[in-house]
Amino acid sequence: MSPFLAELLGTMLLILMGGGVVANVCLSKTKGNGAGWIAITTAWALGVFIGVVVAGPYSGAHLNPAVSIGLAIGGTFPWCDVCTYIAGQMIGAALGALLVWLVYKDHFNATDDPDAELGVFCTSPAIKDYPINFLGEMIGTFALMFVVFFITDGELTYESNSTLPIGLGSVGAIPVAFTVWVIGLSLGGTTGYAINPARDLAPRFIHFILPIKGKGSSHWEYAWVPVLGPIAGAAIAGMLYYVLK
Repeated sequence: MSPFLAELLGTMLLILMGGGVVANVCLSKTKGNGAGWIAITTAWALGVFIGVVVAGPYSGAHLNPAVSIGLAIGGTFPWCDVCTYIAGQMIGAALGALLVWLVYKDHFNATDDPDAELGVFCTSPAIKDYPINFLGEMIGTFALMFVVFFITDGELTYESNSTLPIGLGSVGAIPVAFTVWVIGLSLGGTTGYAINPARDLAPRFIHFILPIKGKGSSHWEYAWVPVLGPIAGAAIAGMLYYVLK
């Protein structure tokens, strides 16, 4: 499997599970309606787990443009592959969001809250304060990226004669999933913890184009926060790791 396809499929599974749990908890007349934040953060963490299991042996399972950029800044991933990885992640995230909508289409039709419908696809702040919202996304992603560097202990790198990274693989899926879980539980309450530009931007676009009954705004005015915040956090983690290693 090519790294591009691995990133596409891994990110698609991540969004299918993550968007799926938000739909199950927040949309009307579902079996899991009202299950709460623990259910959401747990399923997102396990979504990361299965995405890494699938993509890890073939691409290193970045599943996140901020991770690809952070690894490149940290000197453990070739810059020439970053665009290919991001393209796979964006397409995979869009496909995952589309599949969630298909599975829960009847429940979208039964839901009268446009904010709940939007939340299935992308994040929004609990209190709109762009500088604080940006800071929250930046710090959450910094924590993710910095821990990833130390989980791998510098092993997530690329060989001199190959552009294929030595990935986390399925063995690394468990610690990464726990890291995402604790970030959601601890820091996710302010913005919904996108900590991943592909997780937010591509599904937000799918929300924008789908014929969802009673659909409200896609809130593009906020979309820069869950894109630039995670990139900034990953970049800081990458630079710090580069200095420390």
